[in-house]
This record gives sequence, structure tokens and C-alpha cells, in this order.
Amino acid sequence: MAADGGRSSLQLPCVFSPKSRQYLALCAQDGRLRIWNTDSKTLHQEYVPSAHLSATCTCIAWGPCRTVKEGPQRKKRKSEAVQTEEKADLLAMGTAAGSVLIYSTAKGALHCTLDGGHSGGVNCVQWHPEDSLLYSGSDDTNIVEWDLQTGKTRSKWKADRSAVTSLCVSPDGKLLLSAGQIIKMWNLDTKEVYRKFTGHATAVTTLRFATTRPPDSNGLYFLSGAAHDRLLSVWQVREDGKDKNSVVSFTLTDEPQHIDLVASNSKDEAVRLAVVCKDGQLHLFEHFLNGPCKKPLSPSCTVQMSDTKENPMPIPLLAAAFGTDIRTVLLAYGNHLQPVMERVEINTAERHQCLTRDVQTSLSLTMETMVSKVKTPIVNANNRVLVPGVPGHHAPVKVASQGSEKRKKDTDTKEMSIAERLGEIDLSTVSTDKAAPKGMASLQTDNFAVLLVQGLESNDTNILNKVFQTRKEMVIKKTVARLPLPAVLPLVEELTKRLQGHPFMAVLMVRWLKAVLMHHTSYLASLPDLVTQLGVLYCMIESRVKMFHKLTKLHGKLYLLTTQVATSDSSNMVSDVDHTAKLVYEEESSDEDEASGDEGLPDNDSDHWEEEEMMEEEDKEEQADEEDEDPDSRTESKANGEEDMEHENESEEE
Repeated sequence: MAADGGRSSLQLPCVFSPKSRQYLALCAQDGRLRIWNTDSKTLHQEYVPSAHLSATCTCIAWGPCRTVKEGPQRKKRKSEAVQTEEKADLLAMGTAAGSVLIYSTAKGALHCTLDGGHSGGVNCVQWHPEDSLLYSGSDDTNIVEWDLQTGKTRSKWKADRSAVTSLCVSPDGKLLLSAGQIIKMWNLDTKEVYRKFTGHATAVTTLRFATTRPPDSNGLYFLSGAAHDRLLSVWQVREDGKDKNSVVSFTLTDEPQHIDLVASNSKDEAVRLAVVCKDGQLHLFEHFLNGPCKKPLSPSCTVQMSDTKENPMPIPLLAAAFGTDIRTVLLAYGNHLQPVMERVEINTAERHQCLTRDVQTSLSLTMETMVSKVKTPIVNANNRVLVPGVPGHHAPVKVASQGSEKRKKDTDTKEMSIAERLGEIDLSTVSTDKAAPKGMASLQTDNFAVLLVQGLESNDTNILNKVFQTRKEMVIKKTVARLPLPAVLPLVEELTKRLQGHPFMAVLMVRWLKAVLMHHTSYLASLPDLVTQLGVLYCMIESRVKMFHKLTKLHGKLYLLTTQVATSDSSNMVSDVDHTAKLVYEEESSDEDEASGDEGLPDNDSDHWEEEEMMEEEDKEEQADEEDEDPDSRTESKANGEEDMEHENESEEE
């Protein structure tokens, strides 16, 4: 195997094919599997999984080399009979959704999909060296043994309390190493634990067998590396079982990202190790494994790469593999989307080496070889090819049939300037006047794309205002879709500036920003410094979202207040309208009316009452007893209680 099968989800998988190192398989940030040919240094195959965004690839492992029948071939004679060459064909990819994809490089398509084994994301996959078996470890703490002939699980068992992050099968195919933090060695025949080792404080990302000796000979060694750990630990499998601690340690500058080793077959043969760290450096080790070593071992040679500029910047190494020669090392460096592969002879006598490379020129050479495969159409010299969205392209303008020849002659002699084009384009007439005459130029989306590019290049506010004033969704979508890619980022920056202005303008800019994100998200995601360039837009959106939460609270409170005020006003209006008296009392005698009319003068009223009493004594002496029995009939119209008391006293005296 060219690289470790187990790998954490934070690292992008990058693996060389076994034996010949002919292919380099890697998954970049976009979720696509790319297989590069290390001999021709070109892209050999590219595969896009159906769920490459939701179920991203987390680990890659090449299967053992095998003979592949590429197609029907004629029978060869005995003299022509040659031994068939074994090539790397199958490639296993673990996904975050819990499935395992088997890809065939000979077919250039998906071989099969292994589903139903894991309930969590797959962290590591490992092939059996002889049988058609595959092992996978997952976040669900289980190990699954897959049978590739049937495509189903052969066995499944719980390996650890935590997630299984790394696996490795012994060269003889009898033992299996698994690790979360504690390293366990399993007997594949019985699926029982053979040995346990202390392990690391963090999740183990790398497990590799360093020797090919049997476990009973005290000569079986394996090494392990963990996340955030700058040491590679070597463990010995002893007969007495006293092998819980590591025996040798290799010092690194950062956590290991890619490991390739040449195992030792005997005590007299040293183990050669090439480790690419997370910081982009390569460390070479060579050591004889004969028991414990107290001091950690430093690398025999360290290799770094940098560019050829005045202020050199480091170029990160992605992977390294030993070649057929002892001194040659196959390197892959640069970016995961476009790696550069090179075979380098390294002088191990020098402890530190720095290789300078011009990545741009090497990338341009590989791009030229890739582009040369594309057939270019044969075009006559008289013809002119115009592509929509490219500066210099003019949309066809519908004109009247009269005078068409004269207009053609005029367009051949001179071109219209930008100001003249702006004068002819009137957005209001296009949107309102549907029955416009045929002689007027109709506004095309191609014009918008060209004008928008010209306005962004020249920073002309008049052109940008004319283009941004449109409200039609289809016009905005087509214009953004036909923009060239270099104009997308300046457009986003211009929209960000205008979003910070008047709210009326911000409403229009949001439509343009939505169209840009719908059409060009994949391009924006591929930019390396996107976070710094879109930081202003992100901060503005975040601040406005926070303010929106406060405004919604204020809006709710104001709505409650306005509804309460409205209900109270409506109740007051109902009470004011109701002017009708609920009870009406009519007085009977005219004397009481006169008395009630003089209620404001209590003294005069009392004198008048005495005169009435004197008249009643002279005229009606016979009815005095009846008046004593019913004194309330004369006092109903009186307002003061004191007058009533005086009337009762005088009636008693009489």
C-alpha cells in the first residue's frame, strides 16, 4: 500500500497506487475523485459521486494489484505468450454517510457500492492482501468485514468504546490492527482480541506494519501516528505479552499526514520510512528494529520545497513514495485540485534540503498538454465568432426593414460608443411601453452582461446604475449567468458597497446578490482567499441579522400597544354614541315643578313652605290627620334633608 488506509476526516485523502506508483488518487475540496498519471503527469480519470457534497469522501485505499481484462483480445501464440502485468485497479472510498464506494480504474466507472454496514461516517478502509475482502471502521465503533464478490457484510463486531479511526491488515492476512485511542490487534479467524496496546492520547490516524515476520518470533513491529502528535511510535509484539508500551519513537515537526515505508524482512534489513507532515515537510528515516530504544530518533534527512520568487514561500508537500531506486522519491506537491508530481533523487548525506520549484510554469505545461487534446474548430478568416458575455459582443438589434442597408454600412464604418449605447437604452420605455414601434432597439440581456463588465472594469457609476435599476428577475438571472468568471468577484464587491447605502437601493442589490450566489457559488468556493474578500459582506449581513431580531421584538411590542389603544378607542366611541336615557321620570303636580325650579334657593323655598302650611290649615283642617300619616307626598320634590326634618317636626307639633 502506498499510504495509510485510515485517515481522519479533517485531512484530504491522497494515496499513491501500490508497486508501480503509476497513479495518484486524491479527493479535493469539491468532493470529486481525481486520478493522476504520475508518468505523463496528466489527469487520467475523474469521477463525481452522486452525493459528493452531502456524503463527502473521507478515506481512500488502493486494492491489491491484479490482472485486468481491458477488452476482447485475440489469442496469442506460444511464442508471443508473455506474463500478464498486474495493475492497480480497484479503489475503495469511505464516505461520511456510512457507505463504501468501490471504483474501477480499468472500467473508469463505479464498480459497486457497499451499504448497510455502518450507521456513522466511515473513517478508514483497508484491503485484505489476498482474499477479496475489505475492512472498514466507522464512528459507530464497529468494524465491518465486506465480501466484494457478493457486495454484502461478511461479519461485524464492536471494536472500541469510541470511534474506529484507523485500520491495518498484516502482510500475511491473519491479523488486523484497529485503533481509536487504544490500539487493539485482532485475530481475523476468530475475531477476538489478540493483544492490546496503550495507544495515544488523541485519535490514532495511522497504523502500518513495519516488518513481515510472524508474531511469535518477537520480530513483528508496527508503527502508529495520532492527531496533534509529533511522534511516530513503534510497537513490538512479544511472546510474553509485555508489549503495552512503545519501544521506539520518531520525532516529527508536525502530525503525520502521509506515510510510506519499505518493510524489513529480516533483522539485517533496515526499515525505510518517508513521512509527510501537516506543515508540508518530508522526513526520511532509516532504522534497524532490534528491541527498545530510549531516545527518540530524529530524521536522517528533511526536505522542504519553496517557489522561486524574491520572497520565497513554502510549497506544501502532499504525498511521497519510495521508487525502485534507493535514492529516488516520488513527490506530489502544490494544491489538491492541481498537484504537481516529480521524481527526485535525494542525497541523504545532507540533513536539511530545500528544493526550489516554479509551480506556475509546471502547471502551465500540464495545462497545455491537457488542452492539446481538445479539438479546435476550423473557422474561415472572413467569419467572426462572437460569444455571449465576452466584451466586444453585441446582441442583435431588431430594426425596421427600411433603410437596413444604410445602417449596415454605418455599423461597418464606425462603432457606437458607450455613451450612445446608454442613450439608446431606456429601461422605463422597455418595461412600460409594450407596443413600441419596431424601429426601436429592444433591450437584450447580452447588452446587460457586456455593459456590466464594462462598468465594473471602468468603475463607471452611470453604466452600473442603468444596469442595476432593472427589476425583472429573468433579466437579472440571465445577465448574471452570462457574466465571465473574472467579473464575478468585482460584481460581489460592488454589490457589497451598494448594500451599505440607502435601503431602497439595498432591496434591488439583494436580488442581484441572490442571482450571483445561485449561479456562481461553485466558482466562489474554489477561491483560496474568499473569506478575506467577502469579510465585509459577511459582517454586514451578520450585523443586520442581529438587528433584525431586535427590530422584530420592538415590532411585536408596538403591535401590542397599537392594538390595545385601538380597542380602548373603540370602547370609548361606543359609550359616547349612546345618548338615550335609560330611565325617564315625569312629575305630576305643578307645585312640585315650582319647588323643583327653586332648588338653588333653599332659604326662600323654606319660607314658601311655611306659607303653604298656613293656607292648608285654614282651608283643610279636616284633612290634617291624613297629612300627618303621609308626609312623604309633599317632600318628594325637596332636595335638602334639613327641610324634610323641619316639615316632620312642625307636623308633629300641629
